[in-house]
Amino acid sequence: MKSEGEELQYLQKTIDIINKNLKNEEKEIKFKIKNVISSRKEMWQENVHFSDDFDRIPEMNQYLSEVNKETVDYISRKNKINKYKKMIKSPYFGRFDFLEKDSEDLEKIYVGAYSLMDDENDEILVYDWRAPICSIFYRCENGKGSYVSPVGTISGDVLLKRQYKIQNSKLNYYFDSNVFIGDKILQEVLSQNSSSNMRSIIQTIQKDQDVAIRDTENELLIIQGVVGSGKTSIALHRIAYLLYEGLENRITNNDVIIISPNVIFGKYISSVLPELGEKSVREITFDDIADKLLEKRFLIEKRHEQLDNIISSQGCREYNVKLEGVKFKGSQDFVKLMDKLIKYAERSYIQFKDVYYDGKIIETKDQLENFFLNNKTNMPVTKRLKRIENMIFNKVHSLRKVRLAKIEKVVAKAGNHPLEIKSFSRLLAIREARVFSKNLKSFTEIDYFDLYKLIFENEELFMRLSKGIQLPENIEYIIERTKDNIRNKKISYEDCAPLLYLKIKLEGNNNFEGIKQVVIDEAQDYYPIQYEVFKSLFKNARYTILGDFNQTLEKSGDVSIYNTVQKILNKKKSAKIFLNKSYRSSLEINEFSKRILDSNATIEPFERHEQKPKVIYEENLGLMDEAIAEEIKKFYSEGYETIAIICKTIKAAKVIKENLKKFIKVEVLDNADMEFNEVPVVVAAHLSKGLEFDVVILYDVSENNYKTEFDRKLIYISCTRALHRLELYYTGNRSKFIK
Repeated sequence: MKSEGEELQYLQKTIDIINKNLKNEEKEIKFKIKNVISSRKEMWQENVHFSDDFDRIPEMNQYLSEVNKETVDYISRKNKINKYKKMIKSPYFGRFDFLEKDSEDLEKIYVGAYSLMDDENDEILVYDWRAPICSIFYRCENGKGSYVSPVGTISGDVLLKRQYKIQNSKLNYYFDSNVFIGDKILQEVLSQNSSSNMRSIIQTIQKDQDVAIRDTENELLIIQGVVGSGKTSIALHRIAYLLYEGLENRITNNDVIIISPNVIFGKYISSVLPELGEKSVREITFDDIADKLLEKRFLIEKRHEQLDNIISSQGCREYNVKLEGVKFKGSQDFVKLMDKLIKYAERSYIQFKDVYYDGKIIETKDQLENFFLNNKTNMPVTKRLKRIENMIFNKVHSLRKVRLAKIEKVVAKAGNHPLEIKSFSRLLAIREARVFSKNLKSFTEIDYFDLYKLIFENEELFMRLSKGIQLPENIEYIIERTKDNIRNKKISYEDCAPLLYLKIKLEGNNNFEGIKQVVIDEAQDYYPIQYEVFKSLFKNARYTILGDFNQTLEKSGDVSIYNTVQKILNKKKSAKIFLNKSYRSSLEINEFSKRILDSNATIEPFERHEQKPKVIYEENLGLMDEAIAEEIKKFYSEGYETIAIICKTIKAAKVIKENLKKFIKVEVLDNADMEFNEVPVVVAAHLSKGLEFDVVILYDVSENNYKTEFDRKLIYISCTRALHRLELYYTGNRSKFIK
């Protein structure tokens, strides 16, 4: 075992090699930038004036290849410099000693964010935390241990586990730990202030989290994690791990996509992968998918607008109708209805006709219908129709000259255009071709929106296709409401997924063909029809699904939602991992939040003690605003950096901002460009999901404002955003959910 002096010596050796490598790279990059500039200048001077000289294209390609090579080398060295600059502050955070079975060589493995090698003797000074052997650090206690390497399982003895606190190249302290990553480090990390960007957790990854991060066996990995369990962090570190393994699995950052609940959350998580030394991956929302695929043909309600509308309409009949419509249109029953509608379109909606050209029949109606329905290759409807259209145009093409000659004879015989027979005949042929094309397209083109509109406008068709399906109590109102929206080309959020489903099934889609790994966060908020859309869009991908059924909003949720996801995505190998330990909030906030949930949910709080949450009464909203402003000033003076005032809706957040600005500057958090560690923010509860703040203040949790089960969930989500301090303000009587 090394003494403190030996540990300091090893750290200094590591720092010296980092400094040496850094200086070498900085020296080399000066030459590289000159080479890049020189290569580009030479390519410009030698080739730009010959862009129309096709004989010189090979020469131009050679120049371009050289420029690209120099540019890639420059970027690679720039990345190394950035890595060394990060490493020099804290080159590693852990170490374990491992004696492989049947070996006498004790390996001292230092674990850090990046790997480091001494090029003079090929000694690995620091191992990347993602290296297979480093799983021992996260999973094993002193004693027997093993890890999975590319050649199989390697077993042996773990003789030491140690953690370090290194800042600015200085060793602050170290201590020996056992199976779990030491509470001391974890306590310190969790006691820090939050920021407007999520941080990496490589120093504090727990055993069950590491299992999820390193899983490569399952095509579908479902992680049910209680609030604050780190499931989103796990997913991002899992992406970093998969990219690290990318040479073997052939996966790059372009092959991964994250589906985030909203743009604010997407911005919040955007810095984690670059912090881990990986390029960012594509991040989109379901709203983005709808905008892209529906091509902005309609005025589409966004998810946050839907939730705001639902929350605001509580207590009205519109609330029940909207909620029933949301649940029905997202259900597996509605998927069945859409499938029946597609079958109806194939069998009855498309009206094939006999095709004539120049008085002769080209294809009969029956021939076309049989050709269309003979679909052994499972080709989408519109592609089959396009194939028929092209087949007919090809047959007609060879007859056009004969037809034009006949038209010229008719024009000449009429004698009305003796000097313009050919040009006038061509004009008539063009007009005739347009009419022919229009008639042909009347049955070779089908629009997904027209089909969706049809089922709501034709009540008899709706009832016929929905036979055997349990319809909602307010189905008449749902149909009428949908008809009104469709006539005005206004699409509710709950209609987006059915429209996408129809469009993809009718037309096919290859927008996301190259995606190999899909991460879906807040999985509990998606409906079966949305998972059907994901399945169609990401046909060849593996999935990491993250959710917490305790945080569902407008619907009820339990573990069965994941069974539905498994059934829909239908992967050969899948697994569920349950994370029940919550690390975000203090024990006091965790216990308070659990009482709001009022369920038998298994939530194990990490034991970190801070002040108990406060429930504060004020006589009116004016006094509440003044009191909140004073509390915010006090919290800033105490060193807290991120403060959120959480309310029910975005509309309410804007009103609260106006009321508070008399006392203190606040901003409404409703877009991705805001940095919420600069000023206190007012945010709707549903937009706060996934975020965390040092201090959370709940605004007006009175019984008039929070009284339904939906409201209970909003309070629970709001309270669980707090790391250190939680305060709830109310007037009149407080909500029955606050105990």
